[in-house]
This record gives sequence, structure tokens and C-alpha cells, in this order.
Amino acid sequence: MQPQQEVSAWRPRVAGVVEVFHARFTAHAYPMHVHDAWTLLIVDDGAIRYDLDRHRRGTPGDTVSLLPPQVPHNGSAATPHGFRKRVVYLDTTLLDERFIGAAVDGPDLADPVLRRRVGQLHRALAAPGDEFEAESRLALIGDRLRTLLRPRLELPHARAALPGPGLARNLRELLDERAAGGLSLEEAAGLLQAHPAHLVRTFSGTFGIAPHQYLVSRRVALARRLLLEGRPAAEVAVEAGFYDQSHFTRHFKRVVGTTPGRYARSAPTR
Repeated sequence: MQPQQEVSAWRPRVAGVVEVFHARFTAHAYPMHVHDAWTLLIVDDGAIRYDLDRHRRGTPGDTVSLLPPQVPHNGSAATPHGFRKRVVYLDTTLLDERFIGAAVDGPDLADPVLRRRVGQLHRALAAPGDEFEAESRLALIGDRLRTLLRPRLELPHARAALPGPGLARNLRELLDERAAGGLSLEEAAGLLQAHPAHLVRTFSGTFGIAPHQYLVSRRVALARRLLLEGRPAAEVAVEAGFYDQSHFTRHFKRVVGTTPGRYARSAPTR
């Protein structure tokens, strides 16, 4: 039996929303990757297991998962029949970076009020002309998230928002700057005055993701934005820093779960 998938992705005209992504997968497993936005996730059927900050987590249907920007995670089905999820990616205007550590410590929020509000937001985001309602729903969600996360900010063990030794942080900044333009490990080692192997070990040990995985996820994130702007996949492959169309398609499908072409065509008629 062939693995099944259903994907719908679009960028609504709602401030703070980077992307809306609805999907059903039976066999897809996400590799370790990062986003530069908050990932607000609900599961409508099945369940997802994932690793975040080296801890195993799970998202049953009655929770809301909030995965912070720049924190590596993966994901796979926790049930034999897969899962169906709805995701909204949010920039830091709704929830700033102070809350990252609190979200890492407890990303799965069993809060019925928040779960209901996120469902209402998705319905508004899917309806053309309901942008004002979506903005209102989003404002209430932001307020609820801050209420749930704020007590954790005061805990004595609360972690810094973006931890990491200087060398690993410097490499991450360099990868962000050169994601599309290209960067070799030898060049990065020369610029940062570190041995290549030490650079890889330090980055992986600090952030829980290998530098090459991080670079691919940053390129895929750029490609998603360009595809939702209506840019042709062949043009996006070059602009996002991939070697060729085949290279682009292979990595995009591993991270997103579908091909660039199907992703670009998946937006609902609006």
C-alpha cells in the first residue's frame, strides 16, 4: 500500500502569520530541522512523536504544541494510520524570543481554551475575506500563550532563549547569512578560525542538529516562502541555493513531506 498524503499550504493576508500548512501523512517522517518562526500545531487525527532539545515529546489530539524558532526538532507518526495536522507558522511579533526557553521546557499545552481558539483561527484563515476575524482570533491566542508561558519565565532553572557557545553561534549566523549563496565547511572553518571537525562537533553538540542539516532546513524555509509567492520551482531551486532541481526536490520532500510542485499547487482557491 502506497503512503498517503494530503497537503495544503498558503500565506494569508494576516499580519504575523508566515504560513498556514495542513497535512495528512501515513508514513512521512520529518528529519531534524529548524524554522525561523514559531510552529503552532494541532493534531486532528492520530498523534505525532517528535524530539525537541534532545527530549522525546508527543502531540495527541487534545493538545496544542508550540515549537520555538531556531530549536531543532523532527517528527513522525505515533499511530499506524498516520496523522492529520494543522499548523500555523507565526513570526516573533506575536510572541517574542523571551518565551523560547519556556516553550522548549514544555511545548505541549493541554489547554482546552487554547485548543478551541486555534481551531477557530484555522477556520477563519481558510475563509477568504475573514482576515479581520483571523487577526482577532490570533490576538486572543497570543494573549493565551503568554498567560500559559509567563509563569515559567520566573522559574530559577529557566533557560536562556537562544543558548550556545560563541563558536557554534557564530557558525549559525554565518550559515544564516550564506544559506542561499553557498558556503563550504572549509570556508566556514577558515572564517571562524577553527578546525572543520571541531566546528561540526561544537555546532552539533550545542544545537542538537548537524550544520549541514541546519543549512538545508534554512534553504527549504526560503524555498517555501518563494513558492508561496508564486515563483516557479526551477527558479526557486537556484535562488534558495540548491545545486539543481533534483537536489532541491529531494531535500524539500524530506523536510516538508511533499514535492515543491505539489506544495506550490496546494493552496486553496481563494
